[in-house]
Parts: sequence; C-alpha cells; structure tokens
Amino acid sequence: MSHTLRLTLRTLCYPLKTDLLKLAPVSSPQTCRYLYAKATIGIDAFREQQKQTKSQMLNIEAKFRERMKGFAAEDSSSMIFTEDLKNMVHIAETDEDFDLVVKMAKKFNGQNKQLRFGNFVFGPVVMRMLHVFNKPDLALECFKSPELEGLFDQLITYQILLDLLYENDKYQEMLEVFDLVKGKQLQGAKYPRNAVVLVMAGCYKLNSKEGTEYALNLWNELMAAGHFPMRRATTFCAGLALNQGKPEVALEILGAVKNPNYVTIRNLKVRALSEIGRVEDAIVLLKSVIATDQPGEVTQTFNKEVMECVKAAVDKLENPDLTLEYNKVEKLFEKEGHISDLTLDSHLCSEIQQPPIMNNRQINKFSRFRDNTRNTGDSGYNRPQRRPGLKEMV
Repeated sequence: MSHTLRLTLRTLCYPLKTDLLKLAPVSSPQTCRYLYAKATIGIDAFREQQKQTKSQMLNIEAKFRERMKGFAAEDSSSMIFTEDLKNMVHIAETDEDFDLVVKMAKKFNGQNKQLRFGNFVFGPVVMRMLHVFNKPDLALECFKSPELEGLFDQLITYQILLDLLYENDKYQEMLEVFDLVKGKQLQGAKYPRNAVVLVMAGCYKLNSKEGTEYALNLWNELMAAGHFPMRRATTFCAGLALNQGKPEVALEILGAVKNPNYVTIRNLKVRALSEIGRVEDAIVLLKSVIATDQPGEVTQTFNKEVMECVKAAVDKLENPDLTLEYNKVEKLFEKEGHISDLTLDSHLCSEIQQPPIMNNRQINKFSRFRDNTRNTGDSGYNRPQRRPGLKEMV
C-alpha cells in the first residue's frame, strides 16, 4: 500500500472541506436492495428442490412432521438422520417448522461429531431456507449458536447469510458476522472474496464515520496481506470514501484496479478528481472514451450527476479556456449518448448476476468446495460462463 494512502487514512476524522460535495449529493441507500442474484447463491435451485420434496411427501407430510417433533425432543433417544433433516428443511414453511428444523439441526450436529453418516453439508441448505423465508434474525442466531458450531462453516454459507442481512438493512450485523468469519479462516481464507464484497457493500450503505473506519481498516488489512479485492468491493470502498468527503482516499483505492475501463471506475475517478480540484485531469478522463469509442460497440458513458460535478468544478475555477473545453465535451457527449441518466449509486449497487471467478490460488485450491461440499445433491452453483458484472462495461 502506498505511503499516501496510509497518510490519508490517518486523517480520516478530518473531512475534506469543499463546496463541491454539496453538488454531488449522496444517493439514496435504498436505490437497489438486492446485490447477488438469487441464482448465484443457490436460491433458485433450493426452490426447485422444495417443490420436488413437497411433491414426493404430499401424502405423508403431516405424519412426517409429527415424527420429527418426537425425534427432536430432548428426552428422545432417536437419532436424526441426514434424510430426515434434509426433507424437513425442504418442506418447512412456518415458524413452527423453522423451530423444528433448528432443533433437529442441533441434535444432528451433536450426534454427528461422533457418528458421520454421509457427507451432505447442511450449512448452505439451512441458510438458503432462512433466506427464502426472509428470517435474518433466526439466521444470525443459528450462525452464532454454540450448539451449531461448525454447521455453517462454508464460504457459500457466509455469502448467503451476509446477503440476507444486506437485504434486510442489517449492515451493522454484517460487520459482526464478518469479524467472526475472519477469525475462522476457513480453508485458509481469512478474507473470502464474496464476503468482502458484501461487507464493503454494508459499509457503503451505512455511510457513517464508523462504517468508513471499518471499511478502510479492512482495506489496509487486505493490502497488507497481498489480497486484491474484487472490483465490486473496491468500488464500494471508494464510493464510501467519496460520500464521506475523502476523494483523495477514493483515488488511492481506485489505483488498485487493474482494469480502469469499467463504468463505475471511470465515474468514481472523474468525481474524485473534480472534488480535489484536478479538473483538467477529469476532463482528460472524460475525453478518453471518445478516443476509444468504436463503431458497433456499446457506448461508454458517464453518469449525469458526475458530469454535473465536473461542471461545478469548472465553473468554480472561472477559467474561460477550461470552460470552453468542457462545454465542447459535454455537447459531444449529449450528441453521441455518452451521458447516462442512471445514478452512480445505482451502478455501484447493481445486481451481480454470475458467481465471481476466484483468482486467488488459495481459493482455487479449494474450488471443489465452491458449492459447499462434494456430493451434496445441491446444485446451487453453476459454473460461470463469463466474468460477473460484464454488463457494466458500457
């Protein structure tokens, strides 16, 4: 990490004083609720399994529930087998059912420490059940339960839980979960890439001093460990720095991105450059899309609010030549469709459609665990056909 970034992070409590911040207001944090598409975390596949299981148990479902209540009772000597818990998870639909699933899971987890019947991993499946029925508090309670220790120790399970908390605006709880995740260092990964994306998104949504400190401390840890965050984690962190009046920090963070051509990267850089008064550099970046524009390709764009930020910075300088140059660029952009009406916030929070490709060797070593385990019978993850977020390259 550069010396400049270390210095800027130390001055976090002293926000940059600039009138330009008033001209680039923070977008509503409710612009987009969903971050990961349901298919990417196995929700769609879980729903299909639900339908199949309920169809198979149509005539015995009520009796099965009653039997499981007896098996799960504390004074019962009956064991909970893999198929019992698997079926109960997929037919559960009421609070009473969820309570029964948790009781069964606790008993199964306790007996499974000594007797290993099969290798079906329940963490992701139980967490998907709670995600489908939107039970964030119960999911968090289960994750922290000592009686369920080890049941939820899978990278995908962390992702499902954090995604559920994100969708329910439980951003502070996301930070608590991530601290626990770091402590586990599952499969040698202290900073699971998808979990990092989600916790950075949580910090971005918090948009507070505390959330910013957490995000920047995490960024420092990642850099010190030689971990290169995914682009979405980087843009959330940089966007948060901008919203908290730290454009110089945002620029340092964006400097870690290898491919600067993504729409979010370009927009964040232009806004940051404008806010620190480097308007000429911002205009050069604007003009770069004209030089690289090719017939037949998708037009590269800048957000309207970012263009307004540049214009405000230009007007403040009262430089006729610079004003003329910007006006020419703006006119050309309007003519050729280089200005997008989408907000920067909507770009940052746009839904991730495909599972991320993990470039970290340490993660790839355990790629067979990407869908939680071998032979789980759970097809929640499909192999990605392209890089996630490629649609953002406009």
